[in-house]
Amino acid sequence: MVDYDEQLERALDETPDIEGSGDRFDVPDPNVRQEGNATVYENFQATLDRLGREEKHVLKFVQNELGTSAQIDEKGRARLTGSFSAERIANAIEEYTEQFVRCPECGLPDTQLERENGALMLRCEACGARAATSG
Repeated sequence: MVDYDEQLERALDETPDIEGSGDRFDVPDPNVRQEGNATVYENFQATLDRLGREEKHVLKFVQNELGTSAQIDEKGRARLTGSFSAERIANAIEEYTEQFVRCPECGLPDTQLERENGALMLRCEACGARAATSG
């Protein structure tokens, strides 16, 4: 019979090493520029890819936070009507991340948005938590 210490050693050997600082979820800083009376969010697609959310949902949230209108151009950039700093857009994306990406229980970004009885729910694939969202 294998003793406890041998089993523990084998389990530790088979456990994958986790690299990083613990906060493995970094959303790219917004790269923005002014173009006439619009602010062009150049790396909006990279932000969407990192968040793992639909462009319409993220864009609608950003529009509401900034109090403006916006659309996605043919290159996947967000064009926001008005002049907005990268910091202001970053704050809106951070608020979106807290409400619709990070799990309220464990804080991990391993979540999915699901409709349940008409309500939008955040389901965490890491800890199994389910939470209603405000959107």
